[in-house]
Amino acid sequence: MIPYGKQDITDDDIKAVVDTLNSDFITQGPRIDQFEKDITDKVGSKYGVLVNSATSALHISCMALGLGKEDILWTSANSFVASSNCGLYCGAKVSFVDIDLETYNICLKKLEEKLLEAKTKDCLPKILVVVHMCGQSCDMSKIKKLSIEYGFKIIEDASHAVGGKYHDSYVGSCKYSDIAVFSFHPVKIITTAEGGAALTNDEDLYNKMSILRTHGITRDPNMMENEFEGPWYYEQIDLGLNYRMTDIQAALGRSQFKRVDEYVLQRNNLAKKYDSLLSDLPLQIPMIMENIYSSFHLYVILLDLANIAKSKKDIFISLREKGVGVNLHYIPIPMHPFYKKLGFNEKDFPNSLEYYQKAISIPLYPKLSENEQSYVVETLKKVLT
Repeated sequence: MIPYGKQDITDDDIKAVVDTLNSDFITQGPRIDQFEKDITDKVGSKYGVLVNSATSALHISCMALGLGKEDILWTSANSFVASSNCGLYCGAKVSFVDIDLETYNICLKKLEEKLLEAKTKDCLPKILVVVHMCGQSCDMSKIKKLSIEYGFKIIEDASHAVGGKYHDSYVGSCKYSDIAVFSFHPVKIITTAEGGAALTNDEDLYNKMSILRTHGITRDPNMMENEFEGPWYYEQIDLGLNYRMTDIQAALGRSQFKRVDEYVLQRNNLAKKYDSLLSDLPLQIPMIMENIYSSFHLYVILLDLANIAKSKKDIFISLREKGVGVNLHYIPIPMHPFYKKLGFNEKDFPNSLEYYQKAISIPLYPKLSENEQSYVVETLKKVLT
């Protein structure tokens, strides 16, 4: 089976982990700070907070921005559920914006229309979580202008986009957002096994998220409410969570991160080859906007089902039976039973629904061989014709 995504673990990665296991610290040690600095130095943000998952990063991002019961969070209708669950964790209401069928990202026209309507009804969002689907950044300068006009904060769910660029800046620079979130899950661009990061240029948000990831506890005398009593002293100053990353994970991440540009380049090369090899088939290949450098976490095709004599289900099953490990990213969030019970209907998001009916993620990862990619393409051709 050729999987849709796969981690690449090298001898250097293994050595980094073993060295950490043999060191004095395997959890909250020096590699956390080092990895945070590696990331911020690379992407150009001022601060970084490592956590145990991108979901955790989204949660503390919302908490740090003060999202609460009287507030509303908006996000893309087509994403993994964490992009909206983070709002519900804070007791807020959530709502969705439909996607653009060319970029698979949030549709700016629909976003602006929804903002205009929400303004008349006095129900504007406090936070917009924009999702950089498949590794392609949303048009952040336009979204930033809308945030200034309508007064919402921006979280970039950049889980797919580590190593990608928007214009001349790395995704994660937070040039157009308050916070950006990375994922280090095994199928993402780099991995820490499980893990994530929240990046920001705001010192107050950084301090808040740093406290929230570790039970709301501080050992910094400058942040304490009472007099510092000695080197043993700490205070819980907020209700936080245990969202910490370990030094073992950070060591793996540091080693992997050295290759982030190499990985993204290889993904782009593979994507360009797919573009060429699939151009004559009854399907839509990914479209990348001008001045965007996608990290190509995923390569998603949209089937032209009107010109294919098979259903998507039959195509999907046939590809898997022939050893091509296709997948789906994603079932639109409003389609899930939990969200249906909250009153959402997928028919209110026609582009996301159409995407769901046509989308298939085909294998793409740095170590995908030429023979494997050729097999994926030839198998797809046979299945579709």
